[in-house]
Amino acid sequence: MKTLFLIRHAKSSWGNPALPDKDRPLSARGERDAPKMGTRLAERDVKPDMILSSPARRALTTAEIIAKKLDYRVKDIVVDDRLYAAAVDDLLSVIHKLGDKARCVMLFGHNPEFTELAHRLSSEITHMPTCAVAEFTFSAKSWSEVGKAKPAKVALDSPKKS
Repeated sequence: MKTLFLIRHAKSSWGNPALPDKDRPLSARGERDAPKMGTRLAERDVKPDMILSSPARRALTTAEIIAKKLDYRVKDIVVDDRLYAAAVDDLLSVIHKLGDKARCVMLFGHNPEFTELAHRLSSEITHMPTCAVAEFTFSAKSWSEVGKAKPAKVALDSPKKS
């Protein structure tokens, strides 16, 4: 079994229009939502073997906040440039190249590509709001099989769901 979490970064701030896109921080709402989602995952005893994040500040901050809630060492988060402004096929390529030892992997990134990837993996998911967590469980031995077969389980959670 392989479990993939796609996590869209929490709400970001547009307060400083001069900031480059990659440097935008979380907004106050984002700083509330990320720990809330991390706590929900921790309550379910989610234990990622690997966390990869886009280098964008808003995505990496979201990853760090959630990692702490899951007792995952922040220094072990892999910053992967391929998760920023990527096409869906490029995201699938990242997933396909994950080492098969990892059973549970979290990717932190952006829309529209995360919604597009989630929808490709399961037509049930049509939109991922900020800080949404899409979970896919595959009956697969290898990450290279992800996207070729339907997931055995699909779930979507977001901060506004209670």
